[in-house]
Formats: sequence, C-alpha cells, structure tokens
Amino acid sequence: MTTSTQLGPIAFEAHATRVADVVAKVPTELIVGGVARPASDGATFDVRDPATGEVLVAVASGSVEDAIACVDAASAAARSWAATAPRRRSEILQRTYQLMVDRADELALLITAENGKALSDARGEVLYSAEFFRWYAEEAVRIRGDIQVAPGGANKIIVLRQPVGVAVLVTPWNFPAAMAARKIAPALAAGCTTILKPASETPLTALALAALMEEAGVPAGVVNVLPSKQSGRVVSAMLADPRVRKLSFTGSTEVGRTLLNVANEHIVNCSMELGGNAPFVVFDDADLDAALEGALIAKMRNGGEACTAANRFYVQAGIAEDFSSRLTQAMGALTVGPGSAAGVQVGPLVNAATRSKVAELVEGAVSGGATVRVGGSTTDGPGYYYPPTVLTDVPADAEILRTEIFGPVAPVTTFETEEEAVELANNTEYGLVSYVYTADLARGLRVSEQIEAGMVGLNRGLVSDPAAPFGGVKESGLGREGGVEGLHAFTETKYIAVDW
Repeated sequence: MTTSTQLGPIAFEAHATRVADVVAKVPTELIVGGVARPASDGATFDVRDPATGEVLVAVASGSVEDAIACVDAASAAARSWAATAPRRRSEILQRTYQLMVDRADELALLITAENGKALSDARGEVLYSAEFFRWYAEEAVRIRGDIQVAPGGANKIIVLRQPVGVAVLVTPWNFPAAMAARKIAPALAAGCTTILKPASETPLTALALAALMEEAGVPAGVVNVLPSKQSGRVVSAMLADPRVRKLSFTGSTEVGRTLLNVANEHIVNCSMELGGNAPFVVFDDADLDAALEGALIAKMRNGGEACTAANRFYVQAGIAEDFSSRLTQAMGALTVGPGSAAGVQVGPLVNAATRSKVAELVEGAVSGGATVRVGGSTTDGPGYYYPPTVLTDVPADAEILRTEIFGPVAPVTTFETEEEAVELANNTEYGLVSYVYTADLARGLRVSEQIEAGMVGLNRGLVSDPAAPFGGVKESGLGREGGVEGLHAFTETKYIAVDW
C-alpha cells in the first residue's frame, strides 16, 4: 500500500499568512437592501480554515427578524428590477462576469481559505462561476414568449414569461461561488430579486460576490445575503412570507425533503438539486488512458466533495485489475496539503465531521472485506485531511456504495455484462449523474439511455456547463439549473386571450 505526499509545516505557515490577508478584505456583516449591517441580535459565528482548524473570522449570524428584513428589501426592489430593460440587466451581468475574471486569483484564494480545496480547483470554480453570469447576460435579452391563433379561430393566444418574484436561494459549502452564481445569474436575468442564504461553513465567498455585484451595478435590494447558523428557522420564516415565490435549494436530500414540506405548505415554487451517488462504468473496450483521466476528474475534482463526484466504480472484469492498479498509482501520486500551497492537488475536507464520515465509510468497507490499495487512514497534524484512497474487492452491500462519500475515496467493484452494469448503476435512490466509458458508441448511447440519471458523461469525466441543464431524477432533485431551463425556472408563464 502506498501513501500520498503531504507537505510540511512551512507550507502551513505560508498558507495561514496568505489566507489571513484575503479574508481581511471581505465584509463580515449581513447585506440587506444594499447595506452591510450586523445581525439584529448581535449574534455571530466563526468561520474556520479547514487546512488548520483555526478560526478565520467571525461573521454575523442572521435571525428570523433579519430574514424578514431581507424579504422586505427584496420585495421593495422587485417591481423596479422586473421593469428594468433586459439589455440593462444583461449589461450588469456581463460586468459581473468581467469583474470575476479580473479578480479570479483573489476570489480563488478566498474559496480555498474557507472551503479548503486546492487553489487550482478554486480558480477553476471562479472561472466556471463567472461563465454563469456571461451565459445569462446573453440569455437575459432572449426571454421569448409565443403567439398563435386559437384552434377554434375565436381569439389569439399570447404567452408571456414573467419573473416569478422574490427568490430565496440556499447554497452548499462545496462550491460557494458556483452554486451562488448558478442561482443568482438566472434569477437576475429573469427579473427576480433574491435572498442568498450561504452555508455557514463558507459565507465569505457569498459576501464577497455580493459586494462585487454591487460594484457591477446591481441595485440595492436585488441581491441580499443572509449568513446564519439558524438555517432551518430563517429559511422557514422566509418561505412562510407570501411575498416569497421561489425557493432554489442545493444540498442534501434529507434537508431538501424538509424544505419541500415547508414550501408545500405555502405553495412556493421549488427547484431542488439534491444528493448523488454517481456510478463510473468502464467497459473492457474503453480507452484506459482516457478512462483513467476521466476517473481522476470525476472523482478528485474538488477533492471528491461534489455531488457530481464519481462515487462507485464499476469496471468490467477483464480490465478491472489493470484499471485499479493504474488508478492506485495515480491517486497515490497526488500531493496533499493546505490548498494555497504550490503544487497541492488535494486540500483538506471541509470540517471534522466530514472527515469522520469518510473514515467510517472506508472502515466499514474494509471490515466487510474490501482491500485498501492506497490511503485509507487519517494522519496526525492540523486540519481535516483524508488521503486519496482506492478500495478494491468492495462487497456489494457495503455502505460506501450506497452513500454519497463526499471525499477522495474510490471504491472499485466489477461486473461481467452490459445488463449487469446498468442494473448496478441504477441500484440507488439517487439519479444525478453517471459516467460511461466505452469505445462502442452504440453501446455507450444505449447504456446512457438506460441509466436512470439526469446527466451522463459519455467518455467524459466532466459534465457541468452553464449552457446545459443540470439536475437529476429520483431523489436527486426537481427541476434544472443552467441552460435555458435554468432561466425558465425563475419565470412564470402567463396566457392572455385576446381578439383584435
């Protein structure tokens, strides 16, 4: 068994200095109606650096009173923003894109500071996030309706798309910029005002993004930011307010189910991007070099802390050992350390609870008979690190094959036939994304059609694209983000019957 490379104490010292400098520039108060202000009750919470476990800064923790103040601000700005010319909204979104690109390095370091991911991953996230603003800047001027003659000839049918209204956006910690951008950009393009509730692990990126958008010309009240440790209470309070007409949530299926119940009580329009358990299927005719490259992208992007991460590797028996050996070598060669350090490819996990969960899943698989090919145990020292890990001989009933790992662990098992591969891939309540590698295009498309997932990467380890509809089936969510579908999610359809 081999182990990954870890950096020494000098790297940690340099990291602490760099992140302290960038964190010092970020607002730490709520943003309500364009004004930075403390929580109404003065409450704060600490944001920690996953690389060291040390506190970075204290951030205002919004209360229910603050949540309603955000709704007040968003509601007050709603009519004016909805009436703003599409071209004007487009120009503001385009400026936001350009500011993000211009400041990509600084924003990336901020993401690394509070999330822990490697700086290369963080910079990739910033550029990906910026693309949502560019894409929806282009789509803001293309919100099309329709007109036709009624079949009976008595009148015309006019169909309009109008902004759905005040939108509550709840985002997770794993992509603090991208998940905010994927919601804010289409909402603003459609003419909606927003309240962003970021994850309490990573509020700084959301606050920095809001400040940047104000600089780009977003009017006061159009984007409000509500960091809070009382997530359930503040979100429920906003959903109970009749002025709130939209909830867009990204997070776990368990929390999504709870929010759906609250939204259902008040008939609030919902989009839900929930959990995943992505299979990565490799047939024996696949290009192994391409499959290995795709596996590393699908598994190790963001250190495995992604809903799109390859969670279960199913490899056809004839090439299973070759694939596993090469994956083991590649995973074992990755450098682990504080995300801002030069050469680091894998940063820490976001917190101690996440690391404990990953360790328990690996221990459970090993106790059931799985073999550790690389990694497999935590190391002493500061921060929440878990080494890149490959497991083989994973038993079919192992919990690690049924649970979203959210860490740098690749469990590998085998299959014999195409039918078995499809059955294994679909053996989950989730259906967000799947990956298929084969040289036979007909088989690839056939399997892609049969797999129960909202997205399939066919001979690709990366599927996310601002221009494409992102979302899942089964318990992986409702609706789509990205693409034209993501814009339509923030509109209501109005039908006008008229005879001229």
